Amino acid sequence: MNTVSDRNFGLLIAYLVPGFTALLGVSYFSPTVASWLHGANADGPTIGGFLYVTIASVAAGMICSAVRFHVIDRIHHVTGIRHPSWDFTKLGERIAAYDRLIEIHYSYYKFHSNGLVALLFFYMARQIAVRHGAMGLEDIGTVFLGVLLFVTSRDNLAKYFSRVAKLLGTDDDAAATTDEASQQLATE
Repeated sequence: MNTVSDRNFGLLIAYLVPGFTALLGVSYFSPTVASWLHGANADGPTIGGFLYVTIASVAAGMICSAVRFHVIDRIHHVTGIRHPSWDFTKLGERIAAYDRLIEIHYSYYKFHSNGLVALLFFYMARQIAVRHGAMGLEDIGTVFLGVLLFVTSRDNLAKYFSRVAKLLGTDDDAAATTDEASQQLATE
């Protein structure tokens, strides 16, 4: 029997959990999705419903990830977190360490940023469906959670970029080393 491992845990948190959150938002407008989540009868959810929810959650998580790529990643880039030009010629001997950095930083980045996208979608769907006027504890909690997810995603991404740059070096480092070697040869 397959269990959750380091390899699939990143996929689980990056796509399935945010996707399920987005699916909760969809359930406000789709009786079909609502029946998958709550069950169509008094007996509660069914195995078929569980399967549909799982597949739909992965799909919704992938959509959240696409939105993340086009919105959150760009916000981080514009606000100072730049993607370094890594020197992938060193990747061969360091692939295990590189994979580990993905597991401990980038997978969590995807969870926090995809979770932010899903939270915003869920919140907007709920506001449209339920429409209540004054700001309440739910709204304050959503803002707090959104800020927490955003700030944490920035930290995850910055650590991932800097630690992979230390592991692989950057193309700028390789160019600087080549320039230094050329200058040494010219002076000799």
